[in-house]
Amino acid sequence: MLALRFATVRRLSTLNGVAAAANSAASATTQSAITPSTPTSKPQEFDVGVIGGGIVGMATARELSLRLPQLRIAVFEKESGLGAHQTGHNSGVIHAGIYYKPGSLKAKLCVEGLRLTYDYCDKKNIPYKKCGKLIVARSEEEIPGLKALFDRGQQNNVPDLRMIGVDEMKRIEPHCVGVQAIHSPVTGIVDWLQVTNSYADDFTANERNRVLTNHEVTSLDSVDPLNPRAYQHGVVVSFKSKPAVRCRYIITCAGMNSDRIAQKAGGQSEPVMVPIRGEYLTLKPDRRNLVNGLIYPVPDPTLPFLGVHFTPTMKGDVLLGPNAVFAFAREGYKFFDINPRDMFSALLFPGFQRLALKYWKFGMGEMYRSRFLSAQVKLLQDYVPEVTINDVQRGMAGIRAQAMDHHGNLVDDFVFETAVQPEGGPAASRTAHLLHVRNAPSPGATSSLAIAKVISDKAQEMFNLRQA
Repeated sequence: MLALRFATVRRLSTLNGVAAAANSAASATTQSAITPSTPTSKPQEFDVGVIGGGIVGMATARELSLRLPQLRIAVFEKESGLGAHQTGHNSGVIHAGIYYKPGSLKAKLCVEGLRLTYDYCDKKNIPYKKCGKLIVARSEEEIPGLKALFDRGQQNNVPDLRMIGVDEMKRIEPHCVGVQAIHSPVTGIVDWLQVTNSYADDFTANERNRVLTNHEVTSLDSVDPLNPRAYQHGVVVSFKSKPAVRCRYIITCAGMNSDRIAQKAGGQSEPVMVPIRGEYLTLKPDRRNLVNGLIYPVPDPTLPFLGVHFTPTMKGDVLLGPNAVFAFAREGYKFFDINPRDMFSALLFPGFQRLALKYWKFGMGEMYRSRFLSAQVKLLQDYVPEVTINDVQRGMAGIRAQAMDHHGNLVDDFVFETAVQPEGGPAASRTAHLLHVRNAPSPGATSSLAIAKVISDKAQEMFNLRQA
């Protein structure tokens, strides 16, 4: 059964948004179509507003516009460019769908997204590399887990997956050690920010559409000032230092801030987003020859995160890691980046407290390895023994938007939430006018085109949108 969850929201609450650093990386074509409206602009009206200019938000806006080109659609992004956070701070892997629970929406959308991504990149001449992936069992004790992973990949219909021995493993990765491996030749790498900007180019090719950057949402209110949650006549979207706009319908794809944005419209209190920073090392240029493709571990079922791996990038770097440490800010890419509101909202959340208590030893080890590179290198040497402390340097960091419930369970599949009016009113007033993407976990980038189809299907059904 697909793990697609929809919740009806009937409670009211309002929270403030979070400001963040800007990411100016965007294609020239896309930038020309972005409209950073000024306070003197006339009030604008749109049929659909999409909150969030990351890869999922842009893919959704693009898909909806391709299906319903008569609609006037806007994307609202709080930063000065698209893909400023999770989209622009990831390793760039095109995942094949091996690790994910068979039957889950996560597995289904990843396998579909893999195919759609390669087709899209071919069509748009976006460069990528099918560098392949090895999942390596370091010892005989890890072979049962490796075989279970292979069975899972087969159940998920991952193409061209096979088990290989030491000789073939050495042919693919001469510097890697292990006793057996899974080889996934279709796993690849791409620049997801470039893909996101290409989605935006497709979207703004329709002159009705707009991408509004520097638009940080502060409230979502009804057109009726006496009933701020009676959305049946439209939604007034207010921004920090920008004029409000009016939309008939709203789709939120706010990533790390998806919980706060949903709660502005009376959304449920859970899942809560907890920021987990993943810090990478990189191989120095003269040692990049140690790795040809992706090298991944057999996951430890007793731990909540995957563990270190080796990842080439389209820029020519080789990323090593990441670790997984609690971030003191939702956009805290550096160790000493602190936002008191973000930090205390996570630390005081019972779910995080339960998770931290359960995995305190693992967490302390990750914090230690974050500060002392030699400890991180020791883990890497389990796979490529030739790597030394002199071969590495600190690299990029990303923030994982980890959805969590109050029991401390990690929410590992997609979560969608709808907002409708109370049952007491007429049928028209009970129509859903807001759709929240509350969790779009990794591999959200790989799955983006497939996710966009699911969201658009639901939006058309909920909002009663039809082709003109």
